[in-house]
Amino acid sequence: MGDPTGFMKHDRATPTRRPVPVRLLDWNEVYEPFDEGDLQTQASRCMDCGIPFCNSGCPLGNLIPDFNDLVYRGEWKEASERLHATNNFPEFTGRLCPAPCEGSCVLGIHEPPVTIKQVEIEIVERAFAEGWVTPIMPLTKTGKSVAVVGSGPAGLAAAQQLTRAGHDVTVFERADRIGGLLRYGIPEFKMEKRIIDRRLEQMEAEGTVFRTGVNVGIDVTVDQLRADHDAIVLAGGATQWRDLPIPGREATGILQAMEFLPPSNKVQLGDIDQHPVSAEGLDVVIIGGGDTGADCLGTVLRHGCRSVRQLEIMPEPPGERAESNPWPTWPMILRTPSAHEEAIDVEGRDVREYAINTLEFETDDAGHVSALRTVRVEQVVEDGRMRFEPVDGTEEELPAQLVLLAMGFVGPEREGMLTDLDVDLTQRGNVERSASWATSVDDVFACGDMGRGQSLIVWAIAEGRSCAAAVDQRLMGETALPSPVATTDMPLR
Repeated sequence: MGDPTGFMKHDRATPTRRPVPVRLLDWNEVYEPFDEGDLQTQASRCMDCGIPFCNSGCPLGNLIPDFNDLVYRGEWKEASERLHATNNFPEFTGRLCPAPCEGSCVLGIHEPPVTIKQVEIEIVERAFAEGWVTPIMPLTKTGKSVAVVGSGPAGLAAAQQLTRAGHDVTVFERADRIGGLLRYGIPEFKMEKRIIDRRLEQMEAEGTVFRTGVNVGIDVTVDQLRADHDAIVLAGGATQWRDLPIPGREATGILQAMEFLPPSNKVQLGDIDQHPVSAEGLDVVIIGGGDTGADCLGTVLRHGCRSVRQLEIMPEPPGERAESNPWPTWPMILRTPSAHEEAIDVEGRDVREYAINTLEFETDDAGHVSALRTVRVEQVVEDGRMRFEPVDGTEEELPAQLVLLAMGFVGPEREGMLTDLDVDLTQRGNVERSASWATSVDDVFACGDMGRGQSLIVWAIAEGRSCAAAVDQRLMGETALPSPVATTDMPLR
């Protein structure tokens, strides 16, 4: 490393977030620019640790010590080349990945880990600013045609790799714009959509064809798709949301997160003038404590809600690693994302409520939700099975004119494409894949959340890259494309 004692000289530092009262007035990303010198100082904290567990902690196998050292030395273009060698879209992961690499950083055993994620994002932003991100054209054309269904991170990664291998690749997306959940599930304040568009320009210049507004199984049959292409990659994600079938669920004013979030992005894109279900002046309750719930939280705060609470049935995470959660596993600890920081500033307290279950939605005379009846619960584990027992005397009524369900996804939607293809599914309802990413249908492959289940963006990109290598191998008998992960080595996260 350029400075093998840097970790002893410098503390961890990250960019500051814009003041809450300022950033709630717009939808721009929340972070201030990070000084180049400060970033190089942070890169110098990367230890000469001998065995860089961060490499294996990252599903993409990013060469993290290499690009940290290059940044410290000021060799930015070489750092960009090293980063892009393993990651098609570091501008996505740098903003949205929870950074399992940092959780497995050796320095993190006894000190705050290296700010790997920030180094990554600064590299790719420098690369775009300097014009180093250019089309990578295939050396030869194979004459083979591949259809990729779904334009989230898995589908885009598979498409870019296969296009660069010389295949004719068409990406089919049922929405009106490319990007999947990156486009319509991630709010602007976490990633401005110009970030997607500039990468799509590179992909189109390389030869990838994008077809939007095409719902495979409805607008085009699977038989037609198979007849027109030598291989198909299923990358449609796990978009079947988890519901909450309790009394009063039929009331108006109760929306799934993915019914509520996309219109906000459409407003910012200029497609519509205002959100059809604004939270302005309303008491809002968000059910679900994950990232999607935080996205809803930041959104309703920008709408100007009157009050907001976020409910989670699981117990509150600890402030530090538990003994059952040792390094280098992902640290299951309490974090404060930007949206929760905003809520604390607005409400004067943390709006998250843990170990609480919703029993019933109450409605007014017009059939609109008016309140939730809840109860505190205790987590009980017996014979390896978990259940939640209500705590006597803890029932409570929470006012709410808007309820957002952000409880995750249970797998891919089956009706339409998957039913027509008749692919085998796992017990969890995901598309079953072999070790070569192949489904039970000849020349049909699957990657990302559609096969893995709801997971991280970094896993989606890694699977897209690996699936592309498998498709290239199937079509050509050999492949030079990298394959960072195998279907037999994918722990659920």
